[in-house]
Amino acid sequence: MMTRQRDRYNLIGIVTAVVLVLLDQWTKYLAVLHLKGQSAIVLWEGVFELHYLENRGAAFGILQGQKGVFLVCTVLILFLIAFFYIRMPEGKRFFLMRTVAVLLAAGAVGNLIDRMRYSYVVDFLYFKLIDFPVFNVADCYVTVGAVLLAVLILFVYKEEELGFLSLKRQEGKKKDA
Repeated sequence: MMTRQRDRYNLIGIVTAVVLVLLDQWTKYLAVLHLKGQSAIVLWEGVFELHYLENRGAAFGILQGQKGVFLVCTVLILFLIAFFYIRMPEGKRFFLMRTVAVLLAAGAVGNLIDRMRYSYVVDFLYFKLIDFPVFNVADCYVTVGAVLLAVLILFVYKEEELGFLSLKRQEGKKKDA
């Protein structure tokens, strides 16, 4: 049974994810408007540039042109994120874990929108200093979410607190329900 607190967490999570997706889409719109067909804009010489790129693959350009695979994987990932988010314990203790779920979902949806609209993802952020592949705001959400998840699992939460991540039925719930 849903509690008011859980309803509030769910609403806040959805609204935050929508705002993050809108921010990602706005930055990509600006990239298309101002960077497409243009030379890179150097923000910090030799370090950071705005460089338009149409990525038809996944991270680092793998799986070029596999729109169907990305769609299926993204829907599956979003389902799993929602499943675990709903099962997450209430309370302030799990604020950061809820934040991880929202970041991962927003990043997945942001790039999914591009794939569905254009059949590619708009990338435009380039760290020239380390010649890192060009990326976008949604990629930042996913990266920050994944790193935060690793830190939380390794250093913050105890194993018994992470029972909601198990696909087995949670203890204390009826087995017939």
